[in-house]
Amino acid sequence: MKLCDELTARLGNAATVRENIPLAPYTTFGIGGPADFLIEPESAEALSEALALLRAYGIRTRIFGNCSNVVFADAGFRGAVLLTRRMRAIRWEQNEVWTEAGASLIALSAQAAKKSLTGLEFACGIPGTVGGAVRMNAGAYGREMKDIVVFSEYLDENGKIGRCIEHDFSYRHSVYQKTNRILLSCRLSLLPGDPMLIQETMQTNRKKREATQPVGEKSAGSVFRRADGVIPARLIDEAGLKGLAVNGACVSEKHAGFIVNTGQASAADVAALTEQIIERIFRRYHIQLQREIEFVSEK
Repeated sequence: MKLCDELTARLGNAATVRENIPLAPYTTFGIGGPADFLIEPESAEALSEALALLRAYGIRTRIFGNCSNVVFADAGFRGAVLLTRRMRAIRWEQNEVWTEAGASLIALSAQAAKKSLTGLEFACGIPGTVGGAVRMNAGAYGREMKDIVVFSEYLDENGKIGRCIEHDFSYRHSVYQKTNRILLSCRLSLLPGDPMLIQETMQTNRKKREATQPVGEKSAGSVFRRADGVIPARLIDEAGLKGLAVNGACVSEKHAGFIVNTGQASAADVAALTEQIIERIFRRYHIQLQREIEFVSEK
């Protein structure tokens, strides 16, 4: 039996399994060749089952949510890409919410606002999943996920479910970036708030994002990490690099910290453009920029 057929038979309706699927449509950048397998489990159990079978066959695997800060190789991915975005169950318990990793951060922020709960206003425009946000300690407007995470649950290398209390949060970092644990869900703590003020704050945040960032264009968010008080977008802007392009990949005219796909940009175009930016900024300021977006190789 072919692996795809065996996965389908084992997982049934609990997951979608497809072969040789282009990854570009599943990313916010619109870039990426075909993966050998694309699997979308609908539960932690289905995810665990799929991983166990893939490991038994020795298949390389990577797990993502909304692929909002990812650049897949033009040649694709030799192995299995698993997307958690169908694992999106949410349970509200007074001022706390338990949510699976694949839930939309924007949708969760909207639900919190309807319940007059404050704490997630900063996330109203972040196009990722909750799991990705916890893993990266996503933040905006002076707030981060570390401010609201109570605990998270994960799948370890042996297929056992564990609970994490200490996340080692720092700027765009958590414990999940230095372990092989797969984040399954988390509990967030919010506070009762003034519904009018919550809506006003979210509206202000949305307007600010729309005014200053290339919303609606294909991108993977901030390309470079802030570090030691260095704001990459400011340096790139001051260096006159807005509009710098390599084929279809272009530094946004709206926000110098973003690279946008203006048409048929390839992963090679984005990589070449980031290298040019890094080189020019180092030559001018003697500062070494570090990428925040993740490039995923074919093999």
